Amino acid sequence: MTSPATTGTTPAPMGPEPAARTATTLRTRTKAAPAPGRWLSKTAVNGALLLSVAYTLFPLVWLVTAATKDTGGLLTGDAFSFKGFDLGHNLSELASYNDGVYLRWYLNSLLYAGGGALVCALVSVAAGYAFDKYRFRGKEKLFGVVLLGVLVPSTALALPMYLLASKTGLVHTYWSVLIPVLVNPFGVYLSRVFSASYIPDEALEAARIDGAGELRAFWSIGLRMVMPGFVTVFLFQFTAIWNNFFLPLVMLSDQKLFPLSLGLYAWNSNTHAEPSFYPLVVAGSLLAVLPLVVAFVALQRHWKAGLTAGSVK
Repeated sequence: MTSPATTGTTPAPMGPEPAARTATTLRTRTKAAPAPGRWLSKTAVNGALLLSVAYTLFPLVWLVTAATKDTGGLLTGDAFSFKGFDLGHNLSELASYNDGVYLRWYLNSLLYAGGGALVCALVSVAAGYAFDKYRFRGKEKLFGVVLLGVLVPSTALALPMYLLASKTGLVHTYWSVLIPVLVNPFGVYLSRVFSASYIPDEALEAARIDGAGELRAFWSIGLRMVMPGFVTVFLFQFTAIWNNFFLPLVMLSDQKLFPLSLGLYAWNSNTHAEPSFYPLVVAGSLLAVLPLVVAFVALQRHWKAGLTAGSVK
């Protein structure tokens, strides 16, 4: 029998090094040459995202550039350039036209949207909290009626609400627009979901043991815990009221009570007879976008807090 010493050959050492080199080589080849299907999928996703961003920003870019044009610049179709920059004059005309009626419309919209959304968010959160935390007879049936209200379009309720407002003498007043927007069935449903997710029953029980009443427990504990839901309902309702057009059209006839949506519509209806209204409508539309942008940017941290709530125990 021949031994390794006599033949002069040494057996190759066995260990983890060859396997490690093989794995490193495979990873290097994988990184260097990605699969064609994966590359195509990434390209398709990025292309779709770029198209979506372009589709979303295109009207805003047009609005920003068109607001710097005078009537001639808008009618010639060269709205995507800043040639003939006249934004200052347009804003000055916008503020002074008809004794500053545009500023009155702006304040009306802030009142309708800001005040209405704030009260609506509070009512919705309180109702969702009650549906979630309390037991009473017919609760689920009543909540089913609330869900049915989500399915009814707001335009279908405009005429009945006008008849009710006419009977009570509220037509052509601020209340005819404010009262109908104080209740939002979808906000109640969303608030119940947030209440079930963010308000533990143990915290409410501890507050009751310490002597807190039901209103105190809701205001000091429940509302604070469900603040992301409150902000979400507020933003949804603020956007809906700010863009609301049909309800003010039905309820109001005095221009001093108009919101921005109805006032700009009235000006736009006069552009065929008086083209000088075009710069006013475009500049007014640009300023009308600003409160929505400010609201979403200022309150986005509450959304982030809601997304991360419960992730760390």
